[in-house]
Amino acid sequence: MRRDPGLVVPPLYTPIPTAIHPRHAAVEAHVTAWAESFQVGSDALRARLLGHSIGTFAARILPDGREEVVELVADFVLWLFAVDDGMCEEGALGRRPGELAAVLHRLLRVAQNPETPMLGDDPLAESLRDLRRRVSQYGTAGQAAVWCNALREYFFSVVWEASHRREETVPSLDDYTLMRLYDGATTVIFPLIEMGHGYELPTHERDQPSVRAAGEMASFVITWDNDILSHHKESRGDDYYLNVLRVLRHERALTPAQALDAAIDQRDRVMDLFMRLREDLQAQASPQLRRYLQGLGSFIRGSQDWGVTSHRYTTPEDPARLPTHFRDTPSTDNREALEIPPVSWWWDMPPRTLTGMPRPRTRATSLLAPTP
Repeated sequence: MRRDPGLVVPPLYTPIPTAIHPRHAAVEAHVTAWAESFQVGSDALRARLLGHSIGTFAARILPDGREEVVELVADFVLWLFAVDDGMCEEGALGRRPGELAAVLHRLLRVAQNPETPMLGDDPLAESLRDLRRRVSQYGTAGQAAVWCNALREYFFSVVWEASHRREETVPSLDDYTLMRLYDGATTVIFPLIEMGHGYELPTHERDQPSVRAAGEMASFVITWDNDILSHHKESRGDDYYLNVLRVLRHERALTPAQALDAAIDQRDRVMDLFMRLREDLQAQASPQLRRYLQGLGSFIRGSQDWGVTSHRYTTPEDPARLPTHFRDTPSTDNREALEIPPVSWWWDMPPRTLTGMPRPRTRATSLLAPTP
């Protein structure tokens, strides 16, 4: 029987230019050697992950960053996928939240105190020790603490995911939106973006509501894009409960195509808001904050470029119908706040002078730049 070819994902809105680190091929070779040296994940899982161009992804996140930190990002992303795929989504612990929490808590202790004499024969723990050593090498004590705290948030959110897999339930849109800010592991990359350019975001700027909002908006766009681009792959699996298209279909009784349109409308409104807020913040920001906001944009665009080209989502054996280019303008003129309470406060951040500004009416598209 011929399989349903799935949804056609149209070009997504991105006003951020594409970029990639000139040493991307070397980073790809590095992450392969690192994963093999620590035996991260099972042989089958490791081989699959190494075919997903994770080094190229890191090179897109930090296109002009320090090469050693680009390598750190690549290794850490592969490690996160080994946890997410091998332990949570495909492993037995993915349906046992209590047991999963215990395992992740031990790993968190290793991240906090790598000298702790525990899990000495566990490849995930040993590779995490190496990652933490390099976080301390390239970052400050404050950045290492931010990284550990973000890792805790990520671990907490994947335990929440496991509870839905166990109960075979689809979360509400409000709950899903809140947890997706963390279970996409975007926030745990943020301090590495700082390290990649050799600065530390001052605490008085990091804790500003508007700066926190910008980071959350970036996480929203990245994870909504991930859900849209991974829908084809995920909908073929048995545990298809945790994807925004699935959530929207369940909560609003939509067809798959209607859910796709709704998700694109949501991410376009947030993408547009992020760009306006970033422009406003940059006008009075410190050099560190300006660099940080630029880094958030690179993370968004890097995730988009990687998402439409990586075999992780294009799934050549069962091809997904993903776009090959992006559009320069949103698919909607709607600038109203999303009716999702955990994030609706973002619309209080932009300056009132920007809220009512007209948007250009052009609908030009920008081609995805090929990997050099």
